[in-house]
Amino acid sequence: MPSPALLHIDASIRASGSVSRELSARFAAQWRRRHPGAGHTYRDLAADPVPHLTHAVREALLDPDGDHGEPPQERALTEALTAEVRAATTVVIGAPMYNYAIPSTLKAWLDRLVTPAHMVAPGAGPGPLGGASVVVVTARGGSYAPGTPREGWDHQEPYLRAVLGSIGLADDLAFVHAELTTARTVPAMAALRPLAEKSLAVAYEAVDRLAR
Repeated sequence: MPSPALLHIDASIRASGSVSRELSARFAAQWRRRHPGAGHTYRDLAADPVPHLTHAVREALLDPDGDHGEPPQERALTEALTAEVRAATTVVIGAPMYNYAIPSTLKAWLDRLVTPAHMVAPGAGPGPLGGASVVVVTARGGSYAPGTPREGWDHQEPYLRAVLGSIGLADDLAFVHAELTTARTVPAMAALRPLAEKSLAVAYEAVDRLAR
């Protein structure tokens, strides 16, 4: 059985005041307390973004044995990102919602992992990147719950479920959503602040439970 190791990913552009960072940090702290001495890798995709794909990098991901003019540092980065996922037994991802979807920096990270070598067919087993527990904590300025005006506008969780599943990382996948986060700063949403506070409290409870 592999030794416990946590991979912690943040993608919020907010250096402070980020709800997704607060939740992912809470999970990581709780998890590390329960696994003293375990491996821990942290990547801040806002402070140190993974470069977006170029044609050469994409071709190298599709055909790693070919000569596509990919700079050596790009190949080294892809190998490092892949190794971090393979080593992790738990992955926590802090994912804010920007314009109904994920930050482009988080997609750039995923784009290095979604390759033919890592893809798995439904029901075909975990694949080379599979086996880890994955927790995605999100922060959303509005609400996308059933019955709300923006129900169906959430292109964050459905996309992440699909793309993580395609590389075998959805067998033990949980989402924690903190909604209505802009209610505390947007005057027009002031009436929704109690609901926002309740959503955040429920999110913290879920994070604590999953970290255990």
